[in-house]
Amino acid sequence: MDDRVSVSISEGVADVRLVRADKMNALDAAMFEALVATSDRLSREKGLRAVVLSGEGRSFCAGLDMGRFAAMKQSGGNGIAGNATRDLTTRTHGLANFPQQAVWGWRQLPVPVIAAIQGVAFGGGFQLALGADMRFLAPDARMSIMEIKWGLVPDMAGTPILASLVRDDILRELTYTGRIFSAQEALAYGLATRICDDPRAAAFEVAREIAGKSPEAIRAAKRMLNNLSADPGPALLAESVEQQKLLGSPNQTEAVRANIEKRAPRFADV
Repeated sequence: MDDRVSVSISEGVADVRLVRADKMNALDAAMFEALVATSDRLSREKGLRAVVLSGEGRSFCAGLDMGRFAAMKQSGGNGIAGNATRDLTTRTHGLANFPQQAVWGWRQLPVPVIAAIQGVAFGGGFQLALGADMRFLAPDARMSIMEIKWGLVPDMAGTPILASLVRDDILRELTYTGRIFSAQEALAYGLATRICDDPRAAAFEVAREIAGKSPEAIRAAKRMLNNLSADPGPALLAESVEQQKLLGSPNQTEAVRANIEKRAPRFADV
């Protein structure tokens, strides 16, 4: 786990870092395992008051590892987030499946989580940022709901969270196009909490402020705020059902091939 995610705790604040900087902290099978294991560990950590989630190097998280997509080209589109035989519709962690838990686990933590984002947060990396209670972005940070590029839909718990943050037509436009948007746009859309010259420093400042408040009241507030939204269970399952139908389909495989071969895709009509 330490070769993908590092954790240190000081005065009740956990410093959680993605440590795959040479790959822009891209999500491979080991990263998924480490994220799920880390949120599970922190859920049982006594004295925890707040969490800062960040990525080392020049980016927060570039999304799924390109090696996963190359493997999909060879295998017919299976096995994006680890085990190629995993049934996405199986609920492995309460309401969530295993890939969703890499994001949903941060939402479930009993204490606030602040994501500090520099560089890019694309696809699965963007959804990971959504798992946090707050998102502090560097001025030049960029984001994208990029799954459509690969013939897929967001399936890491992003949709129920996005529905509570973004106007419906904006959400649809970003999902249908996969376009990259700026930190300033993210702030206008409701996807960024703040734009900061040093998002990690700002995140720790707020985390320490939270750590100075009554821990019982903070945990009660997070439970209460998590319960404001509609039941996320159907949305989480719908993500998995739709993604499972797309994975390995002819048009999804063609999207992967076209991107890797750097050509326009040739999709079959449906």
